[in-house]
Formats: sequence, structure tokens, C-alpha cells
Amino acid sequence: MRSYDPKTVLSLLEDDVRGVMRIRPGVELASMSDIGCQRENNEDQFTYWEPATDEEFVRKGRLAIVADGMGGHEGGQEASRIAVDSIKEVFAETPNADVQSLLLTGFQIAHERILDYAAGHPELHGMGTTATAIVLLDNQLYYGHVGDSRLYLVRGATISRLTHDHSYVGRLVQTGVISAEEAETHPQRHILTAALGAGTEISPETPQHPIPLQKDDVLVLCTDGLWSLLSDHEIQGIVTSNGPAEACRALIKLAKDRGGPDNITVQVLRLTEAV
Repeated sequence: MRSYDPKTVLSLLEDDVRGVMRIRPGVELASMSDIGCQRENNEDQFTYWEPATDEEFVRKGRLAIVADGMGGHEGGQEASRIAVDSIKEVFAETPNADVQSLLLTGFQIAHERILDYAAGHPELHGMGTTATAIVLLDNQLYYGHVGDSRLYLVRGATISRLTHDHSYVGRLVQTGVISAEEAETHPQRHILTAALGAGTEISPETPQHPIPLQKDDVLVLCTDGLWSLLSDHEIQGIVTSNGPAEACRALIKLAKDRGGPDNITVQVLRLTEAV
């Protein structure tokens, strides 16, 4: 059995995962989560899922999720776990529904379950989590997003941030008060305006239309423990010059070299053929 640093979780490498679950041709992928340099617990969660049968795979495709919990180490850990488990459960177990609707339903159920859990555990009042989930189906990208974890699309020498940060600073950018460049170093950039488990209602961000994908496109899902320490250009450079596993290691190493004050989680998916 391969051993890993107990503070680091690295999975979904093809040679590690094929004996556990089926990873169909079409993508190369890796995921890595690290506690960082200053935290005592890892409140991030991630998963990747494919249906067991080819028939269901044709209908649902591939699912990947990243979540970053908040509300103290126990509350944050529970919130991110509930979110990932709920979105995956709804997506996997609900038949005959379009994938974008499944994501939205999964986010809503996750939100309600976190609220219920907090109500039953008053000591965890304030628990919540970000969540960014993607589906790859028929060369199309679908996603749902709440909070300030991010989804990037890297295509050749360009990188596009597909999600918007649901944060105080994100609102300042949208209203033109500050620039996107100023937002990257703003001292209040981590103050969220939306999260699963926060408030009574949520409005997940979704694309107006699914996004067409091409061979060799790279998708990067990450928590703010990564993007707050690396520029978009640095992320693009690392994922285009490395395979997914090497890219995950290099991205997290650079974030930790710069202090790693938060948990750091990243998923990298490279399209190798039609998906």
C-alpha cells in the first residue's frame, strides 16, 4: 500500500483509483487536499464520481465537487462533508432528470441539511460551506457554484475564471468600486456573501448555457487556500506544463511555500478526447 503524509490527501490518480472505481477514458484527473501550514484541521472536502453502468454514464457523465467549510473546525468539516455527500447523492440516485437540474436540487438539499444539522447542534451555529460542482457530459460543461471556491477553464495559453466569488469584495468588483486586480489582494476578500447553510435561501450560480469543451482543455476546481496565493497566470502555467497529478503537487507546494495559511484543495481534469 502506498503511504502519504497524513496531512495531505492525494487521490484520483489513474493508477490509484482504477482498482476502486471505474474511470472511463476521456479525462486525466487528480485531486489533492492539504491542511496547509497554519491550520489544525482540514475543513475542505472533494469528490469525483462516475456512474457504474455505461447506460447511466451516457445520461449523467462525470461529476466533480470541491467544498470549503467554515464555522470552526468541527462545524466546517461537517458542513463541507454534508454538502459533498448531498450533491453526490442527489446526482447519483435521482433518475431521469437533466444534469443541471440535478446540480441545483443537490445544492438545495445540501443547504437544507446543513441548516438542519446546525439546528440540532447549537454549538455549531454559523456552520456553512462553499461548494463548486461540475458535470462533464457530451463535450459540455455544466456547473453549480456558491461561495468563493473557483472553477477555471484553461485552454492553451489562456485561463478563464468561470465562477464569480460570492463575497463582499466580489460585490465591490461587480459594482465597479474596485478592479478585479485590486480584489485579489483586498484584506476583506474572504468575507462571504453566500454559502450553503447561511441564510434561508440560496441562489447557486449556473451557466446560462452549457459550455462547449475541446480536447486538451483543462478544468481546475480549487478552494481559496490556493487561489488567494497564486495568480491566475501562475495556475495556467503550472497546469499546462504538467500532468494533473504533478500540477496538483506543484500548485499546493507553491501555496505552502507562500505561507499556506488556509487549507488547500485542488482538482485538475484534462480532457484527452471526447467526453
